[in-house]
Amino acid sequence: MTRVLFVCLGNICRSPTAHGVFQHCVDRAGLADLIEVDSAGTAAYHVGNSPDPRSMAAARQRGYDLSPLRARQAVVEDFDQFDYILAMDHSNLNNLKRIQPDYFGGHLGLFLEFAKQFDEVEVPDPYYGGDEGFSHVLDLVEAASEGLLAQIQQELVR
Repeated sequence: MTRVLFVCLGNICRSPTAHGVFQHCVDRAGLADLIEVDSAGTAAYHVGNSPDPRSMAAARQRGYDLSPLRARQAVVEDFDQFDYILAMDHSNLNNLKRIQPDYFGGHLGLFLEFAKQFDEVEVPDPYYGGDEGFSHVLDLVEAASEGLLAQIQQELVR
């Protein structure tokens, strides 16, 4: 089983979007029994809350359902459970590095490392912007999800 955790600040916009999109890719590929997906935030601002309604609406327009997801905070125990811990930006990556145990042997990095067709390295936070920001997040997340899935599929056949 390969386990993937997506992380942003509050776990209501970017990381649940990545969670929902990547889960959709995993399901479509028939790999749900081999790949587990979750999301979290480095801050506890929204623990227990649903994703932002604007994230859910943008995702729904593209066929993704984020409604079952609930925000939680990333914890040190996540490093025991996940093979990939992928941050949406450098700030959250640095927050994760502060709690990362020395023994962690998985992949800790930026999610957009897997989206080769974009020059951007961070998924921008759409929270304080307009609806177009949520659509752009989806563009980035869809591309990175395909790249990540391709890498995991290569690892599964080794």
